[in-house]
This record gives sequence, structure tokens and C-alpha cells, in this order.
Amino acid sequence: MIKNTAFLTILVLALPFAAFADGSVDFTNGGGTLSGSSSGLTLSGSTLIAVNGIGGGLITGNNLGTLDFSTGALTSGSLQMGGTFAAGSTFEITGSGTDGIPSGVILNGSFTGPVTWTLVTLANGTHNYTLTGTLTGTWYDGTTVYGATVQLTVNTGKGFFNGQTTVSTGDTNITTTTSLPEPGTLGLLGAGLIGVAGIVRRNLRRRLRG
Repeated sequence: MIKNTAFLTILVLALPFAAFADGSVDFTNGGGTLSGSSSGLTLSGSTLIAVNGIGGGLITGNNLGTLDFSTGALTSGSLQMGGTFAAGSTFEITGSGTDGIPSGVILNGSFTGPVTWTLVTLANGTHNYTLTGTLTGTWYDGTTVYGATVQLTVNTGKGFFNGQTTVSTGDTNITTTTSLPEPGTLGLLGAGLIGVAGIVRRNLRRRLRG
């Protein structure tokens, strides 16, 4: 079941790839601890499970690298019901050197605008949270790049975020040309994660029926 879910996750997230502009790299991550307070949200220990745009195509695996970030402080809303965090802080992607993926720091960046923390209530009354934000940073070749990220938490049941949870999957698209990301980037990433949420919901229903 876990392997099937992981495969479907990658498949759903791969759907928007063709719509991104040329000169972009897409990173899919999974797992890791997302912890937070009014001082900000921090993701640690999340691993890369797919990379598209480096090494000539889509690369999948269990040890492709890591993705970590921290946001600024909460500026509106709440941790439980959704809100907004300040820009700044850190966003780092590292590679393992596998299959043409660079070894070491690939992106050293930060959030460039407010980070949105959204509560998603499913039809069965359980909850997921999504985090979205725009990025800028230094690419491994020394150039300045721009991008966007969307992160989806695991289902928290009928309870709310209590300061710590796990990331189910996330997607980060980095534009490696000098142009800014396309306006539809966040929407495309979000569409992929909505599909993932549907997979999570269906699996939950099967477990409840069993």
C-alpha cells in the first residue's frame, strides 16, 4: 500500500511538469518533521524522491537528497486554522550525487513573499494542511534563481495541528533561467497536491471500511 501510494504521488505530481517553462527543475520530497509555533514553521529530514530537469529527465529514488526550510514568524491567522507567515528565513535543497544530481547544496535560498498555511477539511471531517510560498536563492552554479513550493501534510485526523506533524509530499519548482516563474506555477503545483489529497482520502476510507 505504501509503495503504491508513493508511486501514485509521484505520478500525480509529475502531471504539471510539461506545463512548466523550459529551464526549470522540479523537486518532489516526502516525509520529514514539520514543527512550528508563532515564531515560524520548520521542516527537517524531508528526502527528495523525484527530480525532473537535472540529468536529462525524471529521476526517482529513495536517496536523491534532502529538502529543509524555515519560515518567518506568524503574521496573521493561527497554526490550527490556517494563516500567513513572514518571508525570509531559509530554504535549502541538497543533492546526493545520484544519477547526475549534483552532490551538496543545490539551492541555498529563502522565501520571498508571505508563506500561506492553509487548513484543508476533507469530506469526512479530517484535515490536511498545505504550505505555499515563492522562493529565490543561489543555484549550485552561482546564478540567482526563482521558484515556488507547495507542501502537503499527512492527514491529522479530526484534530488540528498541535505543533508537529509529518509532510506527506511536497513539490518545488525552480526556474533556472533569468525570467521569473510563470504566474500559474503555484496553481499547477496545487493541482497536483489536490490529487494527492484525494489518494490519501481514498486510502483512509478503505482502512475505515476494513
